Amino acid sequence: MSKYGKGVLAVAVMVSIVRVCSAGYEPKTLEIGSTAPFFHLPGVDGKKHSLVDFAGAKVLVVIFTSNHCPTARAYEERMKKLTADYKDKGVAVVAISSNDPCALRLDELAWTDVGDTLEDMKIRAKDKGFKFPYLYDGDTQEVAKAYGPVTTPHTFIFDEYRTLRYVGRIDSSEWREKPDAVQDARNAIDALLAGKEVPVEKTKTFGCSIKWSDKREGVKKERKELEKEKVALETIDVEGVRALVKNDTKKLRLINVWATWCGPCKVEIPELVKIFWIYRNRRTTEFEVVTISTDPMKNKDGALAFLKESHASCKNYLYGSENVYELIEAVDKKWPGGIPYTVLVAPGGKVLYRQMGIINPLRVKKALVGYYDDSLPWWVSE
Repeated sequence: MSKYGKGVLAVAVMVSIVRVCSAGYEPKTLEIGSTAPFFHLPGVDGKKHSLVDFAGAKVLVVIFTSNHCPTARAYEERMKKLTADYKDKGVAVVAISSNDPCALRLDELAWTDVGDTLEDMKIRAKDKGFKFPYLYDGDTQEVAKAYGPVTTPHTFIFDEYRTLRYVGRIDSSEWREKPDAVQDARNAIDALLAGKEVPVEKTKTFGCSIKWSDKREGVKKERKELEKEKVALETIDVEGVRALVKNDTKKLRLINVWATWCGPCKVEIPELVKIFWIYRNRRTTEFEVVTISTDPMKNKDGALAFLKESHASCKNYLYGSENVYELIEAVDKKWPGGIPYTVLVAPGGKVLYRQMGIINPLRVKKALVGYYDDSLPWWVSE
């Protein structure tokens, strides 16, 4: 980069500080011709990454994205391909997640197995094989406030002097990549590499909104409403259990066998409830959690009291027989007999996940999300 370009970077540091620290600042998308605001952020590789780290790049592409957003997830493969296609042409691609993880409602996590924390980002980056830096801005959101992304994904493309030359969508495909899509980001990169004017400098974007920290109040309100839901406990016999496992429905059904006298069972119930709250609205009545207590009938009130304490508004049963061996055979012939025991059953009865002992929530979520197209929301994938 030229001395002029390095000087511009120094100015960018000061500009970004002023933008972020100004009282009452409201995020506004950078205008074409603006200097790239400075950033110094932790990445999924355990290192800090700064704007100056990419000083040698002829073109810098900054994409604001996130783990949870179905639109952003649908674009991940295209982001990987963009990185691979231009890596030897002097183009650097950097992805930034600026969502505040604490500002995410549970019903916004219905399309993903991970949230938007830095640790979640590490999982997603490993699972998808990201070859570009993936940086976290969710604690302060200072970088997002400086750049002003509206959605995830939102792309900012800078020339060698770190002047903004394009801002907007990656392409016009939305969820599924289309052969006739307008390749806005690539067109901008190609023009800059050829020393030409960018044909279209600004486009609108489509995707999930940035989860600014002021949305935390909405999360608290959601939680209060969820905790008001009715909790009930019905009895079930072995034939009822067999019907649950046979699952002649269109639902994914998570079945958990537990008891109040089982410490690990009581530890995992809140996590099961959270999974229920997240995925039950993935689409109409397509996912449910069912708990089956093996407590004796005389302790029905005690079992119900614990479920109420745990806000378990899912479907809850008390097994109304002393023959637990029939229950074991009815739930899963591969179950040795220890509790807690959990199975995720697909429509038609296929077991997608089974666990004796406390569940691994991530494995359950991966099995659940993986049952459908992992990269697309259901209204696109089916």
